[in-house]
Amino acid sequence: MSAFYAVYLREIRILRHKLKRQMAGMSVSPLLYMLTFGLAFAGTVEFDGRPYLEFLVPGLVAMASMTQSFAIATDINVARFYFHAFEEFQAAPVSRLAFVMGETLAGLTRALISIAIVMLLGFAFGVRIRPGFFFFLAIFLNGFAFAALAVAMAMLVKSHADQGLLSNFIITPMAFLGGTFFPLERLPGWARGILNVLPLSHASKAIRAAAFGKPPELFPFIILAGAAIIFLTLAIFSVSRARD
Repeated sequence: MSAFYAVYLREIRILRHKLKRQMAGMSVSPLLYMLTFGLAFAGTVEFDGRPYLEFLVPGLVAMASMTQSFAIATDINVARFYFHAFEEFQAAPVSRLAFVMGETLAGLTRALISIAIVMLLGFAFGVRIRPGFFFFLAIFLNGFAFAALAVAMAMLVKSHADQGLLSNFIITPMAFLGGTFFPLERLPGWARGILNVLPLSHASKAIRAAAFGKPPELFPFIILAGAAIIFLTLAIFSVSRARD
């Protein structure tokens, strides 16, 4: 428990020192999306009887829980390749699970901060979200899954530059195709079948339903929980491989 807390506390202290810059950076993308897509389509596009901006904001919450959780990989890579912090963890009595859980929950903490920013921006634009248990459960599962994936990828890459390629090929396409900006139900069946493989598609669906008080569906939560378990297992394996 103390080892896990030490890993987590290290990341949180680093985050605290650059929190203002991080929060400013977290605000830019959702603000631009709300201004460009939300206001541009205001009064002209509706989904499920709601204005487009109300459809968009829960999707941005889902996207933020993914992108900001996965962003912990950058901090891990900087610490690993430039400050050799991972070598210190290797020498310390820190288990693989403690290291992975500490870094994963640090990524999840970053995501929660960014989600609070998105919700505040949405409130400023007149979108009223009613967060409840299933809203936060979907956020937790999605953020945990992608933070664990970030740890796994950070341990597998051979250089800091490789991390940017992973983000370009994994995170960026998922952010635009995972039901953030448009309902997957409007797509052809073959495209919908492909995109339903993405965890973010199920996170967007679950968060959007919970945000406006719709009855939750069990299947998206099963997919997110399964993804979290798979990515956590992959992260533990990757740490073992990096130690060898």
